[in-house]
Amino acid sequence: MLGIAPLARPEISTARLRLVAGDAGIAPAVCEFQRRNRQHFAPWDPPTADSFYTHEAQAARVATGLAAFTNDTAYRYWLIDATRAGGARLPSSDVEVIGSLHFSQVSRGAFQSAMLGYALDEAHVGQGLMTEAITAGLAEMFSPRVNLHRVQAAYRPENVRSGRVLERLGFRQEGLAPDYLYIAGAWRDHVIVSMRNPSFIAPDGW
Repeated sequence: MLGIAPLARPEISTARLRLVAGDAGIAPAVCEFQRRNRQHFAPWDPPTADSFYTHEAQAARVATGLAAFTNDTAYRYWLIDATRAGGARLPSSDVEVIGSLHFSQVSRGAFQSAMLGYALDEAHVGQGLMTEAITAGLAEMFSPRVNLHRVQAAYRPENVRSGRVLERLGFRQEGLAPDYLYIAGAWRDHVIVSMRNPSFIAPDGW
């Protein structure tokens, strides 16, 4: 469980989803999510070793994410289908994880920014769920509680579906970053996009 109360809410509900920071008990569901989507994510994600797909590795990843959530350094939510059995408020060990939403590298000071990453189970693609989840996540990051000024995302030009999702949400293209990430055996260009918070509240002393 989370310790000190974080700035962001640890659970957000939408029409069809629950976005949860989770607890240690969610690690097996996270592991299964990663395992069944390994090939689906491979063209778009940096390479991962076989050890990444173990319960031990995912338990450590969940624990690191929860600590970051509490410390205002990153906010990772796991996506749960609230319309299906297991989507209700059951113990974390009984749920099925169908996606993730990650606001990482939270930077304060003069930047007040974070990086957006996301992933969705192959079986749930094309239903508008990622748009629903990112919309809710951005609302939280731009709320007075978290109060980020800017969220940046990056995607490979070949990933047309991801580009369309971000465009629909209102992200604006800033440029192309050559050889941005090493993915699928080569350095890959990425399109850089961002969204700014129109309701950003300047901290005291600015």
